[in-house]
Amino acid sequence: MKRSALLFGALCLGVASAANAQGLTMQMSNGWNFSFAGNVNIFAQYQSQSSSGNTPTGGVLLVGPGEAKGFYYGTGLLPAFATFTASGKEGSTDLGAHFGFAPQVQCGHYVHDCFGAQIDMRQVFMTVGGSWGTITAGKELGLYQRSNILNDQTLFGVGGGGIAPSGTTLGRIGYGYLYPNFIAQMTYTTPGGRPGSLSIGLMDPSDFGPYTTHNIPRLEAEGSYKSGNLTVFASGELENATTAPSGGTSKTSWGGAGGIVYKTGDFSVVADGYYGEGIGTTLMFGALGADAGGLTKSYGYIGQLTYTFNGKTTLAGSYGSSNLKGSSGSQRAENALISAGVYHQATKSLKVVFEGDYAWSQFHNVTPSFNKNKSFTGAFGLMLFY
Repeated sequence: MKRSALLFGALCLGVASAANAQGLTMQMSNGWNFSFAGNVNIFAQYQSQSSSGNTPTGGVLLVGPGEAKGFYYGTGLLPAFATFTASGKEGSTDLGAHFGFAPQVQCGHYVHDCFGAQIDMRQVFMTVGGSWGTITAGKELGLYQRSNILNDQTLFGVGGGGIAPSGTTLGRIGYGYLYPNFIAQMTYTTPGGRPGSLSIGLMDPSDFGPYTTHNIPRLEAEGSYKSGNLTVFASGELENATTAPSGGTSKTSWGGAGGIVYKTGDFSVVADGYYGEGIGTTLMFGALGADAGGLTKSYGYIGQLTYTFNGKTTLAGSYGSSNLKGSSGSQRAENALISAGVYHQATKSLKVVFEGDYAWSQFHNVTPSFNKNKSFTGAFGLMLFY
């Protein structure tokens, strides 16, 4: 298999700064190719959590109240992955099928009798393409805020999250961007090999607040343009839903996101952000997309710097914040994270990671004032890409 970029299991995205994977490719008798690739990773983590008061979480604060601390093992934001791809050409049409399994090495909050860690079927999709572009049909990473997560340093680390989770850590999900999720879709992407790219997709719709009746799919789009050392990207989503099958109240959720990536030599800077209504926070949509007065407002941003020396070791630091406001008034919930890490490519396939993450959650502009919940996580990890 050609050396490829494996980033968050989305092999087809080919995002820069990913670890190189060797993989295995076989030629089948019908002329198709079959390939197998993926990664295994494990992080030793210690987290200490504190708060100066009994701050209620209200479902929006990621760092909970009270005192807590503990050591645990787990995968990072990027789960372990085993991906299987079959691809071929019939006439002038390129065809492919992709399956991505994402197992975990841990079973959750200090469970001793563990008889099977979680296996997440992240990807099940086909591709149909040609000189006119590519259609992706099936379960794959969404488009809205996709580039925000794929440019995040904590994709090769741990970022935020609770003590000893049963699944992956959060990385910067909810601390600067929202999770696009792997969702059922039919998406068209313009032909590759050009400075600009555009993807437009019809997605499986999602509930937001009481708006749970869906007559049409959600529309998502993402575009990017690269010129020299600079890449600019933008994405958006639009979804309409009602409160009842007939005669209900109708609302439209919308969101926009964008950012820049500047790379020169061994130095890079990333800045991106988002704003929307009805999109909720952290995992996107759900009950937090609306309140009694209408759609809630969401916004966030990230600033990130990286420097790579000797072509093997990358130093990275970033700050990001996600905010959720009610439909009326100024009350705001904030989750913020400062991350610093060393990411060393020990061999062509093995990455060694040291990372420290300081996160906090708080409410703003409320009476009485609430105190800040804080957590610090230190992590050491091994990531093997094959």
